[in-house]
Amino acid sequence: MPESPTPARFDAADPLGIDELLTPEDLAVRDTVRAWAAERVLPYIADWYERGELPGIHELARELGAMGALGMSLKGYGCAGASAVQYGLACLELEAADSGIRSLVSVQGSLAMYAIHRYGSEEQKLRWLPGMAAGETIGCFALTEPDHGSDPAGMRTHARRDGSDWVLTGRKMWITNGSVAGVAVVWARTDDGIRGFVVPTSLPGFTAPEIRHKWSLRASVTSELVLDGVRLPADAVLPGATGLGGPLRCLNHARYGIVWGAMGAARASFDSALDYARTREQFGRPIGGFQLTQAKLADMAVELHKGILLAHHLGVRMDAGRLRPEQVSFGKLNNVREAIDICRTARTVLGANGISLEYPVMRHATNLESVLTYEGTVEMHQLVLGKALTGLDAFR
Repeated sequence: MPESPTPARFDAADPLGIDELLTPEDLAVRDTVRAWAAERVLPYIADWYERGELPGIHELARELGAMGALGMSLKGYGCAGASAVQYGLACLELEAADSGIRSLVSVQGSLAMYAIHRYGSEEQKLRWLPGMAAGETIGCFALTEPDHGSDPAGMRTHARRDGSDWVLTGRKMWITNGSVAGVAVVWARTDDGIRGFVVPTSLPGFTAPEIRHKWSLRASVTSELVLDGVRLPADAVLPGATGLGGPLRCLNHARYGIVWGAMGAARASFDSALDYARTREQFGRPIGGFQLTQAKLADMAVELHKGILLAHHLGVRMDAGRLRPEQVSFGKLNNVREAIDICRTARTVLGANGISLEYPVMRHATNLESVLTYEGTVEMHQLVLGKALTGLDAFR
């Protein structure tokens, strides 16, 4: 009888052996993004967060573009054409640094670039995508309005015909990258239904005042968009999208990145708690030697690595063309909720130090409160899954 192979040594950083599911190319992408974040974000992020700024955003965007992280899973037009799993790993590493950095990449690639790539004309793709992939042009995606978040069908922003032109009027709210963007993908109501428009932000009537006084995503540019009779040529409309299906498909693509990204924030918080538990002494020994602390660490590790395994499973399905929107809702609902719980538990391990920006835990916890809400609240994803499970629509 042949001998069973000797199991690999238990790895506290990878207790389920998930790295064995990754290809050498996957690992190279992960390690490249991790190294960039360690050099360009982690030494400065606490200060950026405390100041409520993301300085040098254009330089960071160009560096991310040079790394192939913008529009990463798109093909052609200067995009990297990476796999969904590789894009997910990049999102995890970026959000392990800060949710604001991952949001910059998600909005650029999975919303603005994805909308143009999937629904745009060849002329629109050639005009915008290469510069966006390189980080030379930052994009934003404008769907949410001051009075319409979870129900975008109620949007009031409208576009009317004036000869061959379009005239765009309305307001959008909570728009990541808005005040630094060179191009905005704006969704508006028309006589023919909801349409998407590619809007250069330099046009008269377009303004993007930055939203201040945030206590979450502080190292991220968040803006209101005001569209006061912005005149656009006929070819500004995205020809491939009519109705809400267009923007909702874009959001689904971005949510997939969040499934991975939330686990990055959770991992950073867990790692901080684990390191602290090994070195912080109370009652004559490290607190990691006490049963209650070990129970917390074990529970956090279980949910963290289950979440990463779920994200990888969804990535494999996306690469195979088999990922359904309901499955993305499953991942977003589970992973963001569990990430917040991990951060909160990690904070208790650090005690009073858990509220200090000397450690990443509170920063990640407050960021995740925004991630929990944007691109589908908990309640909306519960209803998506509820409808899928029962066949009954509870939205209205």
